[in-house]
Amino acid sequence: MSKIIAALIAGLAATSVFAADAPAASTTPATPAVTKAAKAEAKTDAKADAKVSKAKAKAKTTKAKADKKVADTKTKSTEMKADAKANTDAAKASAK
Repeated sequence: MSKIIAALIAGLAATSVFAADAPAASTTPATPAVTKAAKAEAKTDAKADAKVSKAKAKAKTTKAKADKKVADTKTKSTEMKADAKANTDAAKASAK
């Protein structure tokens, strides 16, 4: 009988040691709120990144259009200079 009582007391002592090491159950419900906030922040960051990349693409397109206009203007200017020179040369030739 004394062996049974000793085993029961040892079991109680072992259970109390393991129960003291167990994590508190009250921290688990707080985790979903933190996770929800993190997801909301990540979603906001993703939207902001999408807007920035869209703006960069638009700026790149606008710059390409402006560069094309400048190139076209330079080409037209060169053609106009060549035409003016040809007209001047023709006028000089006809004046002689």
